[in-house]
Amino acid sequence: MISWFEDKELGIFFDDYPRVKMRYALPSMTALEKNSIAKYPFENKKELKVALFDNIKMKKYEFTIRKNYCWDGASIPRIFWRLIGSKTDSKFLIPSMVHDVLCENHSYVDNDREFSGAVFDALLQVSGVSKFNRFLMKNSVNFYQRFCGWENR
Repeated sequence: MISWFEDKELGIFFDDYPRVKMRYALPSMTALEKNSIAKYPFENKKELKVALFDNIKMKKYEFTIRKNYCWDGASIPRIFWRLIGSKTDSKFLIPSMVHDVLCENHSYVDNDREFSGAVFDALLQVSGVSKFNRFLMKNSVNFYQRFCGWENR
């Protein structure tokens, strides 16, 4: 396993380096395919096994991000792109992929929203996102997840 991030609180490991591709529309594609690409422009090109360690609760979580998994990048409203960066910024690709998988599959981390947020923050840190922008992104996501009722699912 490749150690992506480790500190006293958590550890993030991948079985291989993530392989991400930007999808683009071709003239021969249907309108439905083109709309799918516009909505989810990124694709995971190789099955990726992920291991997360919660060193505080002494728990280990393992899951697989399937090959051809598609997602939209970071969900940053356009109005904030000048401040934080575009939703398609390469620094956000791996953090947004892992976080989107966790948001779609709460059970992967025993429905622990705070741990999911800590994983997102650590991945942003590894990607070189500034502390201020990490703070904005993590807390915005946290607020949105509370609003949508993560704990109630």
